[in-house]
Amino acid sequence: MEEGVSFASRLYFIMLALLLFSRSMDFLSTWIATPNLVLEGNPLAKKLGWRLGILANLALSFGLAFWPLPAIVICTTSVLVAARNFQSAWIMRSLGEISYRDWHVERFRQTHLGLYLLCLFGQSSLTATVGAAIIYFSPDESRPIPLAIGLGIVAYAAAVLFYTLLSVWRMRRRSRYDAGESHVFTDTK
Repeated sequence: MEEGVSFASRLYFIMLALLLFSRSMDFLSTWIATPNLVLEGNPLAKKLGWRLGILANLALSFGLAFWPLPAIVICTTSVLVAARNFQSAWIMRSLGEISYRDWHVERFRQTHLGLYLLCLFGQSSLTATVGAAIIYFSPDESRPIPLAIGLGIVAYAAAVLFYTLLSVWRMRRRSRYDAGESHVFTDTK
């Protein structure tokens, strides 16, 4: 399954359906959580907005459907991102995007950075461990679906870690800028 599949083949349409479903769930969960993209962690997705984001994801889905292994990795990652979004979307919506962001920033500021990072690394590493175990115990190369799912779980853990650290960096940079220390971007503690 490592090679590409033919356009309009049965496997192509299966991969396309899975990609469209998983990417749609990511979009739906994001729209429910943050319809104005105020809380979107991915700067590229935020910059593209809804219309261009939908077009880019349609193109991505139609293109990736030719390669089952990366398609399953993307599907797995997308479904896990959507599940994470749905977990907190109700509170984001009930508070409103700005109020939720302000509340979240205030909670972050009241928490010791070391504790926050410990929890983030714990969450990401435990999730990645599940993916790594699936990769390790994948039966063989003739059946790469478990491998792709494991890679998708690891990719999800890496995405959570990366975008959360990016958010932390932006919050800390913004706090220092607001405090008149815009020239300082590193933690000296």
